[in-house]
Amino acid sequence: MYENINFEMLRNDLMIYFGSATGIFPAAFINVVEVEKANTSELIEIALNNNFDLSKYEENNKSL
Repeated sequence: MYENINFEMLRNDLMIYFGSATGIFPAAFINVVEVEKANTSELIEIALNNNFDLSKYEENNKSL
């Protein structure tokens, strides 16, 4: 279902999302580390738990 996800972009956006929270809530740094180490399945789970719209990360099939 999520095989065409741009995981690099998703990981980057999650890092920005949690990183921006560290100024207000320093414990959010733990989430940054989680995202850094997460595999693709874990990234999807983290994104969905934080209401990310994964359709924004779908890559078009560019096969000719």
